[in-house]
Amino acid sequence: MEAIPLRAKIGQLIVTGFPAAAMTGDLKRLIADYKIGNIILFSPNAANKTQLGALCAELQRTITAATGHPALIAIDQEGGRVARLPADASNAPGAMAIAATGRPENAYAAGRLTARELRALGINFNLAPVLDINNNKANPVINVRSYGDAAETVEAFALPMMRGLRDEGVLAAVKHFPGHGDTAVDSHLGLPVIEKTLAELRELELKPFRAAIAAGAEAIMSSHILFPRIEAERVPATMSRTIVTDLLKRELGFDGLVVSDCLEMDAIKRYYGTARGALGALKAGVHLLFVSHTPALVMEASELIEQAVASGELAESVIDDALAKVLAVKAKYVAAREPGGEAELAVVGSDVHRRAVAAMSRESICLVAGVVRTVRKGGGDAFFAGSLPYRTDQASSRAKAGLSFPAAMGAAFEAPHAEIGIDPDEAEIERTLALSAGYAHVVVGLYNGRENPGQLRLMERLAAGGKAVTAVALGKPYDLETLPAGVCGLAAFEYTPLALDSLITVLGGDAEPTGRIPLAGFAGASR
Repeated sequence: MEAIPLRAKIGQLIVTGFPAAAMTGDLKRLIADYKIGNIILFSPNAANKTQLGALCAELQRTITAATGHPALIAIDQEGGRVARLPADASNAPGAMAIAATGRPENAYAAGRLTARELRALGINFNLAPVLDINNNKANPVINVRSYGDAAETVEAFALPMMRGLRDEGVLAAVKHFPGHGDTAVDSHLGLPVIEKTLAELRELELKPFRAAIAAGAEAIMSSHILFPRIEAERVPATMSRTIVTDLLKRELGFDGLVVSDCLEMDAIKRYYGTARGALGALKAGVHLLFVSHTPALVMEASELIEQAVASGELAESVIDDALAKVLAVKAKYVAAREPGGEAELAVVGSDVHRRAVAAMSRESICLVAGVVRTVRKGGGDAFFAGSLPYRTDQASSRAKAGLSFPAAMGAAFEAPHAEIGIDPDEAEIERTLALSAGYAHVVVGLYNGRENPGQLRLMERLAAGGKAVTAVALGKPYDLETLPAGVCGLAAFEYTPLALDSLITVLGGDAEPTGRIPLAGFAGASR
């Protein structure tokens, strides 16, 4: 490794992204001048499978030519609301929906088919599955991205997902160590604090990570969370040697690749600075640094690390150790052949895969309360209402253009509908009550109504008027914990085209809602 220039070594430890469907000039300059060796993809990079396959092939050619090593090409393809692949791919349900099916084999199948499509496109690194235990109902960023609120549930479903990815040749990074489930702050927007002792983490949050390590986890992502009762310095887990080296590597025995969450998230950028966060992460024992969006910050981080080595603040052996980890996973997971050929791309969004994810989604729909009142196409007695989807947190993918629960239901059942605001005020509630006045059955889509209580007030007012009401939770299922008497509650967990298709099947009487809420702390009936 002595023969590799220091800047090139550092470039192998950085992952960056770019906001376009083709390589940008800024990205090409980063690769040429800073020898950046790895890429993370987001939705703006993925117009369709043909374009994405060609883009990944070009990225590999360019990075290999500039650095002498192939690229890790990463993506957040958890499924559900965190899915970056284009619409012509088979986006599987998310974690909580999969757990609601009650069948861990669905998690394994989701991992395998996701990996097949990623590999066909030229993507070799999936930042999934989530091992966080969602034991805080107010969690704004994890919630339905978690498999449940108990360690046993998370282990039962996350580990098969991890194995499915690995069995089809994609590196999986489990996340967010040592646990992001018990927070009420999104680390993309602030700096969360968890006031737990190490003994308390061992009793809950660490259990899925310990199980994943025993099952052969090869990459673990750190979280940007303060643990003041564990780390004396005011630095988040990503920058904590106590957490990354002493806890993860020494106590838990993890010897694989440690990767940071994005160092441009406000938990790092606002409080420490991205470049200083990158250096701190390396000192803590992190191997691979995500600086996902801004070329200037990539350059600043690279230069600061280079200066730290030159001044003796950081030993070059730290860089060499991290580089060895990165090159080892590249040797295992980056194919020698060029991906993205027409024959390979046929698996992406194939009929077999689409049928598989549709079946999983149907199995996830939960009846929480009441009985399902079947909606007849053109029956004239049903009315649909609900808000449009919005980006609930910075990790979630942007809502698909044109996606609308009331419009989709109205079209499927030839029924009238109304699109309401995210948090309707009294005037909008009154307008919706007037529009639905002549209909015996009103189906209301709730999208995180606990944070947008106008949605819940509308549902309650409809029920108080004596109508048959069906409330559908399109996000967190906690909206259905306190339903008025007689209201039918259905949980779908996600506002995606796949979930809407499943709801059409259930409401139309063509499938039973057989799912069960995978939350021990859920106060409703379906547990």
